[in-house]
Amino acid sequence: MKPRIALAIGDPAGIGPEISLKAARDAEVLALCQPVLVGSREALLVHAEACGITLDDLYIQDLKQPAPRIGTIAPEHGVSALEAAAAAIEAALAGKYEAVVGAPHTEAAIHAAGIKFDGYPSFVARRCGLAADEAMLMLCFAHAGREFRIAHVTLHASVRDALAQITGPRIIRTLRATHGALKALGIERPRIAVGGINPHAGEAGAFGREELDIVAPALAQLKAAGMAVEGPFGADTLLQRAEYDAHVVMLHDQGHVPAKLLAPQRAAALTIGTPVLFSSVGHGSALDIAGKGIADASAMREAVTRLVSHRRRAPAT
Repeated sequence: MKPRIALAIGDPAGIGPEISLKAARDAEVLALCQPVLVGSREALLVHAEACGITLDDLYIQDLKQPAPRIGTIAPEHGVSALEAAAAAIEAALAGKYEAVVGAPHTEAAIHAAGIKFDGYPSFVARRCGLAADEAMLMLCFAHAGREFRIAHVTLHASVRDALAQITGPRIIRTLRATHGALKALGIERPRIAVGGINPHAGEAGAFGREELDIVAPALAQLKAAGMAVEGPFGADTLLQRAEYDAHVVMLHDQGHVPAKLLAPQRAAALTIGTPVLFSSVGHGSALDIAGKGIADASAMREAVTRLVSHRRRAPAT
């Protein structure tokens, strides 16, 4: 039986419903899973008519929400996007879905509704009953015949604050979450490469001691527990090491810059460290083209296939 994957349709006034519909009709997606659209049927119908797609035979978990005003920022649109994500996560926790993919939201609309929101990883963690910092982000994409998976120790923080957040326990927690996610994706014996903080991973202390005093001891502890982790390597050469199943970086831009360079509009953002596998697209809700039927669903398709394809080829043990 194909896994059931929830597609939370995102901001109903943006391109989220459109690319969710296109992904749910995509032959590659349908070969891997049974997609279920989670959100307002009314919003889906508006977008379906705009791009010539029928709702016939699609699985929909309908949520009663206000009709969207396409292409606009409004508080109710922000509420609707998060309601769809929350409903999908709760259903996944109940065993109805094997994973959740979130279509683009509009942070301005969410903030206009007075909702505190700092990204999907912390949102997913809270919906799963965990502390916000229990969830981490792993960017996943394909490029030049390789699968790239880049997990982050720190994310949305100033560089000054991020440096203070890089501790041994946080590195260990991130690596364990990465290892667990790789196992869930079907990689039986994950190998993980870890990047440094300073240029050339500190050059044996010449450019800073964080690698010696913080990163290396954390890796040694995990190696002693049997985890295949290696590093720290210089962040500038980390991704050249193709023999690893994932790469862990310390700072936001160390992972996001290569992802957006190598896979613009294609990277899937996977939340790890939570009971629910949650992936979202690596771009925004594109309000300027919403409702025109011209949105590219590549990122939504990538988010689904990155979650499912490896699990079907090599089920986790």
